[in-house]
Amino acid sequence: MSFLEIDNLEKSFGATKILKGVSLEIEEGGFLVLVGPSGCGKSTLLNTIAGLEPITGGEIRIAGRRVNDLHPSKRDIAMVFQSYALYPNMTVGQNIAFGMEIRGVPKAERDKAIANVAGLLQIGHLLDRKPSQLSGGQRQRVAMGRALVRNPQVFLFDEPLSNLDAKLRIDMRTEIKRLHQRMKTTIVYVTHDQIEAMTLATKIAVLKDGILQQFGTPAEIYNNPVNMFVADFMGSPAMNLVPATIGANGNGLSIDLDRGNGAPISLPLAGAPASLAAYQGKKVVFGIRPEALTDPDGADRNASALASADCHIEVVEPAGSDTFAVTNLGGKGVVARLRADANIQAGTTAPLAFNLSKAVFFDPATEARIG
Repeated sequence: MSFLEIDNLEKSFGATKILKGVSLEIEEGGFLVLVGPSGCGKSTLLNTIAGLEPITGGEIRIAGRRVNDLHPSKRDIAMVFQSYALYPNMTVGQNIAFGMEIRGVPKAERDKAIANVAGLLQIGHLLDRKPSQLSGGQRQRVAMGRALVRNPQVFLFDEPLSNLDAKLRIDMRTEIKRLHQRMKTTIVYVTHDQIEAMTLATKIAVLKDGILQQFGTPAEIYNNPVNMFVADFMGSPAMNLVPATIGANGNGLSIDLDRGNGAPISLPLAGAPASLAAYQGKKVVFGIRPEALTDPDGADRNASALASADCHIEVVEPAGSDTFAVTNLGGKGVVARLRADANIQAGTTAPLAFNLSKAVFFDPATEARIG
């Protein structure tokens, strides 16, 4: 059953529309990540849920209760900000306790809540320190602790890890995931980092220019993007989006790819979506993830549609656990993800295996998914 429901939400600042009819929902205990480029409206959407921004149209419901006109203090939510927003003159313990103290919670109850949260976040040894004596990761834990003692219905996180260095971001991401698994509280989390979105979310909402592009599980978003924007935005390295032509292959179809010098590559399309037949002889955009384009020995043997072709390798990038190779198809650089020990050299021609069961196709005019 849906716990947080956003129905046809609109938000304007003057004549400028920021959110344009956004609808989504998340079950109780779910982890919803709002993701998209800067300026897409994700932080504005979070602020409307919090009640920090009034909405122009639509509805927000928490546990079946309409909260559009409720003051933030009445919505039973807690927010963790990007800037931590800690009081510099207070100790860690005082920062965590401050909200409870304002609400008149008895001291014995406050002390118990602080001890529980400090144990959960492993910051018990920091309770007497001031924020200036803490690292970025420790400050973020304190900010989370201050929200956790509220025991709200919904937690809101606004890009909480963006001020941390790369390694600490990974560590804190794991901590947030572990925390959610323990507490099972509903979380709405804003980030522009699609890796954070993929690893943390039970559901992802991809936004662009105030419009919801796609809403689904991480697997749905990654494997079945509804348009070229989602395909390109989600994934690192990004999905290869290659201009191609749909050709004929006996009684079936093929995907024909220009490789610059020499004859085009023609790959048979077994099990292609029926709607692709209408594009025979026409241009499409062929989408394939780097991991679905690899060396033949590293290809998925269980793939239902596997084809190989010789490709000119322009660049080889060893990356520890993988090797990335760049070839040119359809006039674009295309990234293949190979085994770490793949024997491949820049400037040579090598066979690459295409897992066409993982391929997706887009209309170049509308950028929408075909099939």
